[in-house]
Amino acid sequence: MSAPVPKRIVFVENGIGYGGAIICLRHLVRNLDTTEFSAMVVTGRDGPSYREIADETLWRHIPDRRFDIVGWRQRISDIEAIQNQPVLRVLSNQLLARADDIANFLPFFLALLWQAWRFKADLIHANNEPLCNRAALLVAKVLNIPAVCHVRGDQQGSRSMRLAYSLPDHFVSVSHWVAASMRDKLKIPAEKISVIYDGIALDQLDTYADGAVFRRQYGIQSDQFVVGLIGLLIPWKGQHLFLDAAKRLQSRIPNLKMLIVGGTPDDCKGYEADLVRRVADEGLNATVSFTGHINKMETVYNGLDVIVSASTSPEPLGTVVIEALAMGRPLIGPAHGGAAEMIEHEKTGLLFRPGDAESLAEQIYRVYSDRQLGIRLGEQARTSALQRFSIRSHVAQVETVYRRLLAPRKQR
Repeated sequence: MSAPVPKRIVFVENGIGYGGAIICLRHLVRNLDTTEFSAMVVTGRDGPSYREIADETLWRHIPDRRFDIVGWRQRISDIEAIQNQPVLRVLSNQLLARADDIANFLPFFLALLWQAWRFKADLIHANNEPLCNRAALLVAKVLNIPAVCHVRGDQQGSRSMRLAYSLPDHFVSVSHWVAASMRDKLKIPAEKISVIYDGIALDQLDTYADGAVFRRQYGIQSDQFVVGLIGLLIPWKGQHLFLDAAKRLQSRIPNLKMLIVGGTPDDCKGYEADLVRRVADEGLNATVSFTGHINKMETVYNGLDVIVSASTSPEPLGTVVIEALAMGRPLIGPAHGGAAEMIEHEKTGLLFRPGDAESLAEQIYRVYSDRQLGIRLGEQARTSALQRFSIRSHVAQVETVYRRLLAPRKQR
């Protein structure tokens, strides 16, 4: 008897940039049971890191931002004559929305429909929120196949968001906090949600990577106390809060170095420019540096004395939090969202009051003044991460969701 044909799954990634969501997706695709599932990954963005996916599985790039909607919104917001007239403001927003539909959404939808049909897809897995992945979810409806949506953020409950959340057949939530938000704000039934923590290849992490290599590359001396905020340069990631903490600490900690580690999405170049300007204007040039995107993160983690997650809005489950815990590094995060769920205060890390630069600075100073505290937190963090974030466990749970949705209806 011939072996069964693997079920074909189209993974669609429409995130703002190359960050935790696509990294976790790559871990999932690399570890799928290929005797049971065949993958194609479609990304709306392009670039060297995205192109690496082609070495791992079938990959297609379908541009999802042909028209710079963000740039045009910014230009219009700067025109006082429009902003001072409510009718003109509403009209301009409606025109931009329709331009976005025609120039961005429709071409992406049609191209994705063609690719999914040619691939003979059995299931669509949208790797981001339903609203930004509505094209993928509608493709599933047209092809009459199930759709899974990976939910990694908060829900504000707008009418368009509620409509988008009605499209998936099932949701994978990255944390219990996100699942509760969906149930409470959007009334999603609990049986349509599976809470599955993001997985990372723990056995492939080089926990003994030489952090001195990273320090030498960026001119950091061995006696400097180095704090790193890791993540895409996006306003809600809290880089501005990190600078506020740097101002409070630079006179208290000799040889302090505070690094902002991460790339900048095209939509946020203005935010990056504002941060760089602040560093110069506020006399932080000797304390704060920007590294840009770094591919090999193990040397970064081991080159830092403290790792910070400073999201000002509740983050569902940051990849930085998972990786820092797994690497056994001292970690500080905000006491909300996924960070509060993952970090046990004073056991596997430290929590600070969200949005409070003074609270963040005090937690950083605690690790500086008590190095044994940092060592103890790191050891306990790794033990916890090994139990919670195994890629094998993550993949097994996601595959169970696929099997349930792909089973004949009478078997579900």
